[in-house]
Amino acid sequence: MNKHFAFTCAALASAYVSNQCAAQPNINVLRERLQSVIAPHRATVGVGMINIENGDTLTINNEHYYPMQSTYKFPLALAVLHEVEQGRLALDQKVHIPAEEMRQDTWSPMQDKFGTHATDKTVDELLYYAVSGSDNIACDALFKLAGGARKGNDYIHDLGIKDIAIVGTERQMHANWMMQYNNWCKPYAMSQLLKGFYEGRYLNEQNTHQLMGYMIASTNSDKRIKGKLPADVVVAHKTGTSGFNDTGFSGACNDVAIITLSHQRHIALTVFVSDTRESLEEQERLIAMIAKEVYEYYE
Repeated sequence: MNKHFAFTCAALASAYVSNQCAAQPNINVLRERLQSVIAPHRATVGVGMINIENGDTLTINNEHYYPMQSTYKFPLALAVLHEVEQGRLALDQKVHIPAEEMRQDTWSPMQDKFGTHATDKTVDELLYYAVSGSDNIACDALFKLAGGARKGNDYIHDLGIKDIAIVGTERQMHANWMMQYNNWCKPYAMSQLLKGFYEGRYLNEQNTHQLMGYMIASTNSDKRIKGKLPADVVVAHKTGTSGFNDTGFSGACNDVAIITLSHQRHIALTVFVSDTRESLEEQERLIAMIAKEVYEYYE
């Protein structure tokens, strides 16, 4: 072979490889953007991101144990639907909720609609209220039906997701502010759970589709992960919020989601904001900015 020709081919090949490498996104660019968004805030902020199709992963402050608050209704729903698939529960099964459980000073769209007297709801209705409406009474009814919080915890651990602890009900958290810190999760663990769920590794196709639908139809706050995304972007999400204690301290303002990008690409994103005196509005804006940076990086 002509030496000049061989050298030229090698140079072109090298240039091609270099250009291909340069064309690949550098995840550290996204990390720097997110850190710049987070830096001004006096809060503990955790991020776990997985690009479901290409395998990109990114975490920030993942070593911390963040109180999940109502984001744990997503793993609860997985556990309940697993029980359905095992034949131990049925979606059309009626569940009796006595009046004393309806008469609670807690977030409950179900109670707002049906009053404080005893009621009967199907498992499917309870799932809808717990996931789409973040209903605390429905959540605790599902915990009781599925064998308790720790059984749900064991199911999630059996899936291989270990950096999570589900030990207390909504009623227990309402009675004791510090209880929320026992229901903890690391951001990347929640995003792993979202990814596995989306990929159909936990539930059958029908139940995966049903739960995705409940998360997409969510009436939870749209000012967090959805807050700064284009209106037509599909986001299946579950929020969690502690509110503020008597000293003006917030334990948790969270959102976990599967974001559908163009060309049917998907991001599993978890953002936990904890231990801050910043306003709810500012915490939600922070989550929205993080989601916006992730979205724009991949779009």
